[in-house]
Amino acid sequence: MTDPLPETPVPGARVPWERSPEAADYVPGMRLALAQAVSAGARGEVPVGALVLDRDGSVLAQAGNDRESLADPTAHAEILALRGAARARGEWRLTGCTLVVTLEPCTMCAGAAVLARVDRVVYGAVDVKGGAAGSLWDVLRDRRLNHRPEVVMGVLAEECAGVLTEFFASRRMREQ
Repeated sequence: MTDPLPETPVPGARVPWERSPEAADYVPGMRLALAQAVSAGARGEVPVGALVLDRDGSVLAQAGNDRESLADPTAHAEILALRGAARARGEWRLTGCTLVVTLEPCTMCAGAAVLARVDRVVYGAVDVKGGAAGSLWDVLRDRRLNHRPEVVMGVLAEECAGVLTEFFASRRMREQ
C-alpha cells in the first residue's frame, strides 16, 4: 500500500463524496474499511473490513470479520456493519446508505444488503471463489429480488487483495 491507513474514526465521522459518486469518491471510505480489515487480521480473523455510510457520508457503523472470536459463522464484516448501522438508525431499513467492503460480498452478505435496502454496495477485491456481486453469483442485481442496490466494484482493489494475500501467505508460512 502506498498511503498509510487512517485511524479508525468514531461513528458519525464524515467521509466526503459527491452527489453522483464515481469509484474514486469511495477511496476515503475504502481506506477506513481497510483499517478494519487490518485490525481483523491482527486478531487472527480473515482480514475483511466493512462500513456503512449514511446518505450524507457519515459513518454509521464499521466492523471487521469476527467469526473466530465470536464463534459465529454469520459474523462477517458486512453483517456486523449492517447490524450496527441499523442500531444507530433505530430501524432495519438502511435506505440511502452505502455498504463499503474490502472484499466482494458472499451470498449471505449480499442477501443481507438487499434485505437491508442499502442504495449501493462498494467493494474492493473480487472474490472469484465466493463473490455474489458479479463474480460467482450476482445476488445484488438479481431481477427476481425486490431490491437491487447499485454496485461499485474495484475501489482500491489491489490494496484490498494485498491485505488478504499477505494474511494467507503469513498463515501458510506459520503452518510449515
